[in-house]
Amino acid sequence: MRLLQTSLPFLFAGAVLAQYPGLTLPPSGNNQKAAVTQYIGPVQITIEYSSPAVHSPAGQDRRGQIWGKLVPYGLSNIGPFGNNKPDPWRAGANENTVFSVSNDVQIGGKTLPAGRYGLHMIPGADEWTIIFSKNNNAWGSFFYDENADALRVNVKPHKHDYTEYLTYTFPVRKPAEAMAELQWEDLAVPFTVTVPDINELYVSRLRQELTNSTGFNYQAYLNAAQFCVQANTHLDQGLQWAEAAISQPFVGQSNFSTLSIKAMVLSKMNRQDEAGKLMQTALRLPGTTPMEIHTYGRQLQALKKHKEAVQVFEYNAERNGDAWPVHVGLARAYAYQGDLQKAREHAEKALAQAPDELNRKNLEAMVKSFSEGKNIEQ
Repeated sequence: MRLLQTSLPFLFAGAVLAQYPGLTLPPSGNNQKAAVTQYIGPVQITIEYSSPAVHSPAGQDRRGQIWGKLVPYGLSNIGPFGNNKPDPWRAGANENTVFSVSNDVQIGGKTLPAGRYGLHMIPGADEWTIIFSKNNNAWGSFFYDENADALRVNVKPHKHDYTEYLTYTFPVRKPAEAMAELQWEDLAVPFTVTVPDINELYVSRLRQELTNSTGFNYQAYLNAAQFCVQANTHLDQGLQWAEAAISQPFVGQSNFSTLSIKAMVLSKMNRQDEAGKLMQTALRLPGTTPMEIHTYGRQLQALKKHKEAVQVFEYNAERNGDAWPVHVGLARAYAYQGDLQKAREHAEKALAQAPDELNRKNLEAMVKSFSEGKNIEQ
């Protein structure tokens, strides 16, 4: 009997050690650690958590017993350890669930500064409160202190397909925001993370990156200016970068790509005359290729500037003769003018030159349309 009594403390000690923070031991309850990382542009978001299952370690099916029971609604007193007062749920199992973000973001319209946060939740039948605590090193919610709250937001849970293991995921992703979601059993709890003024963040990063070795290549400035065009943002800065791509000492190059990107910036700035003159210069550079001229014509078509596109396709033929893809452009030019016979002739010539299967199939479809007296979309 004395031997048995002596052994019991060591058995209990083993159970405690299995969940002791700071030691590499099997996770308590087999609630394996997990992490998910999602980027919103340059902003990194990571959620680190321990993932319990609907079925208990002993195999008991707890479906229908999770919400409001195993995870109580509202605050709950989780024992004499720690604060010994009603606290929120640790939003996972075992250790503190941690939400980290590399830059300032907004959640629920409220700002959360860059940093690492303990993630806690107050569940409810119809509404949940999500808490981001400045204390990210605590053990679960045992030491939760509302005075350390960095942010609280209220969200609505919703029904979800069955999920055996508690999981954090990002089911909705957009250029400047992403929806994070806790999924477990038959429920999901979403909250949206938004990066305010993401274009300012991109431009700030680009400014910094162009001061290092990356900035010793004209293509870096070209790509930075192209971003400003595509995002229609920071056009004054984009114009500076475009000019640097052309004329920066030891770096800049005056070619079709650099002149045309500067023309695009000028066009976005409603300086159309300057943009037009610059594009005429770019088209007539000795190094400008038939494909570059053709691509510009297609860009004009996409902008519904069909008459200007026809002029570009005709110039390509005048300058480059039978080179690929001159006849493709002429087929489109005659198609716009309604002359399907000539459009077909040039499409057939282009088909004979097709450099790959994709172009061959597209041209076969074009020839077929013209042969049947049907025009194509421009």
